[in-house]
Amino acid sequence: MSHDLSQLGWDETFVSAYRPFDRSDAFPGRVLRADRGVCTVLGSAGVTRASLGGSVLLDCARDPALLPCAGDWVVLRRWPDRRVTIEAVLPRRTRLIRRTADKDSTGQVLAANMDTVAVVEPIHPEPDAARIERLLSLAWESGADPLLVLTKCDTSADPEAVARQLADLAPGVPVIPVSAAQNINVNRLLPYASAGHTLALLGRSGAGKSTLVNVLAGTPVMPVQEIRDADGKGRHTTAYRNLVILPSGGAIVDTPGIRGVGLLDTAQGLDRAFADIAALAANCRFADCRHEDEPGCAVIAARADGSLTERRLSSWRKLRHEVEVESARRSARLAGLAGHRRRQP
Repeated sequence: MSHDLSQLGWDETFVSAYRPFDRSDAFPGRVLRADRGVCTVLGSAGVTRASLGGSVLLDCARDPALLPCAGDWVVLRRWPDRRVTIEAVLPRRTRLIRRTADKDSTGQVLAANMDTVAVVEPIHPEPDAARIERLLSLAWESGADPLLVLTKCDTSADPEAVARQLADLAPGVPVIPVSAAQNINVNRLLPYASAGHTLALLGRSGAGKSTLVNVLAGTPVMPVQEIRDADGKGRHTTAYRNLVILPSGGAIVDTPGIRGVGLLDTAQGLDRAFADIAALAANCRFADCRHEDEPGCAVIAARADGSLTERRLSSWRKLRHEVEVESARRSARLAGLAGHRRRQP
């Protein structure tokens, strides 16, 4: 089956990036799923399985974040023995990256080249404000447009009221309550995954991401599991990132349920997620104000008069500290690598 790659976001920017690799045995494709050393890729002629070429393996040895992932546009080469290899990953327009569990402050790319990142949070039993703020920081830092999707809205007496309350946690971000089970407001997500656009879903296990994908796709394409009524939690349903092509021609990326998300170099994303605090900080007396006990601090004044809650300020301080620590670790690692290269003969 042939596919129109422009429906998946293949535009002049990617065409230009691909041009140096263009040859008779090469062709472009978009990664649907990445496994260990092998990717499922959709090209204009259909789906193929491709292993990693030598140059890609060398790049990934230097930086694991360069490994192909769901949503990447890649250069494929077909060999005479019918093998297909990925020879290059084209520059990413956006990337959703989190810190890995190691102590080297390296990153794991969850999805690439998405236009919108939807933070998916269930209304039942109760939305977690701190998790929403953390994931929105990640979404803003990706370079894509953030969206807050509140699932299981049929379990709430007034989901629109909940959405209005949570809007304070997401300055400038659309908040959409949906119910995949009752097909409530799901159509409001369609513009974000229309032809030429990609929507990525980010949230914990049991948030309803896979169910949303199935409803948007119009058929069961992702496995789903029952969750506990008591706390709304369940086992991980999706264990890998998967790019799903929708009937609209657009695409949606379902990421694995995430219990904890480590932030990497997300200072700009943090400022966007906490735009209210950033706006207050602009009015502080000192440009390097830490918003702790300095005189003339507009942030502390807002906390004192109640216009900024202690919970919101504490959440921002925690995430700011995390970003500063990881940034320092990353700088130390890069300095160490540079020193090692200088010492090599």
